[in-house]
Amino acid sequence: MFYKPEDGHGLPHNPFNAVVTPRPIGWISTRGPGGADNLAPYSFFNAVAYVPPQVMFASTGAKPDRDGTKDSMANIRETGVFCVNIAEYAMRDVMNQSSGPWDSDVDEFADAGIEKATCETIPCARIAAAPASLECKLTQIVQLPGAANFVAFGEVIGVHLRDDCIVDGIFDVTRFNPLTRLGYKDYSVIREVFSMPRPGD
Repeated sequence: MFYKPEDGHGLPHNPFNAVVTPRPIGWISTRGPGGADNLAPYSFFNAVAYVPPQVMFASTGAKPDRDGTKDSMANIRETGVFCVNIAEYAMRDVMNQSSGPWDSDVDEFADAGIEKATCETIPCARIAAAPASLECKLTQIVQLPGAANFVAFGEVIGVHLRDDCIVDGIFDVTRFNPLTRLGYKDYSVIREVFSMPRPGD
């Protein structure tokens, strides 16, 4: 099968989401200028640089009350900061609950029953029990072609690692089983890990 996205695919559901998988989930927490906390998962997310450490996530939808974007991106535009919380399998249900199209004044931490903690370097809440949380200072927002497609890049200026995830001096992902996004309504969990040395190591 071959198709051009501009012509459509003819399938019941868009296959593009299922092609680039698995994708890590950035569970983004922000605080609005009025002080309301927001929490939402994004699977267009990744780390993009080591020095200084930097991450990105893309928001591809809009709410009528948010000037062509969603709550997370709107808050970041206003405050210049955000926190990336890493999603684990054990928190899959509350992560999914926080993905709803709630009004901007809804605190998803409270709505989903997620305990929050205070970030150290930015005025923002984070998920207290997350395996890791990355406190980020916005570096730029890039608008992509298409309606409501924005990418936020942030420099990581603070890192929280859950103590039980550090084993023999490494951050061990097998201790919490990262949750990943597949296509459609599908997810997966990482439970098997193997290592391969690079040529020349």
